[in-house]
Amino acid sequence: MHFTFFYHSVLTILLTCRHLTVMGENSCAALKQWLQSTTVSLEIKNKGFHREAETTIELQPGGAFEDVRVLLLHAWPSGVYVDPYQLALLGDAVDWQILVDSTIDLEMPAHKTLGFVTYVYPAFSEQTPSVLKVSIPIHGRYHQPSFTGETFSSVVIELPKLLLRMEKCSLADLEPHTATEAPCNADNSSMCLWFQVQHQQSPRDKTLHLPVGDGSLVTPVCGLTLAVTMICCLALSKYTWKYRIV
Repeated sequence: MHFTFFYHSVLTILLTCRHLTVMGENSCAALKQWLQSTTVSLEIKNKGFHREAETTIELQPGGAFEDVRVLLLHAWPSGVYVDPYQLALLGDAVDWQILVDSTIDLEMPAHKTLGFVTYVYPAFSEQTPSVLKVSIPIHGRYHQPSFTGETFSSVVIELPKLLLRMEKCSLADLEPHTATEAPCNADNSSMCLWFQVQHQQSPRDKTLHLPVGDGSLVTPVCGLTLAVTMICCLALSKYTWKYRIV
């Protein structure tokens, strides 16, 4: 009797382990298919210096696993910035979290600053639709005035990298896909191994055209400003002296 009970217990454990192994293999196979088939596109909305970068992720084939994690890695040029205070105010109004890799100076012109990286973590679950959209507010920086007659400066926004990971899948399960280390979440408390989605076609970067000043007008504008300031000072001094206001 005891032997029968022991036999059934061992058999149950083995069957459970086998079931979990098969589920893990199926999950990794599905993740590998996503890495090969999922598409990413980028659209820049609005005009002027204040824009929205909307990234669309189409998971192919459809369906989701609860333990899949999604990461959008944006490498931004020096010509734009994100406002940390604005992102903090968005709070619960958006279904994603963001981590910025460096301190953002909001007032610095483009030629005096460097590019930066953001890690965006969209909320993801079994109920998540197969098409995800993430819109990030971005802002153009002021550029040096042009001395060649150009009225706009071009800023190229690269297509973000889409990274996926699943706890039960290792590097061996997902070869030959590119693996990279990145923060596990927006808390930046630890690093995890992520796998990059392969682009099905050449990445389509977007170009912003931001207005710049006319460098040839710097001298006359400064001269005129100085002249007007001096005339106003003289007129005010004369008026003050005449009526003995002070």
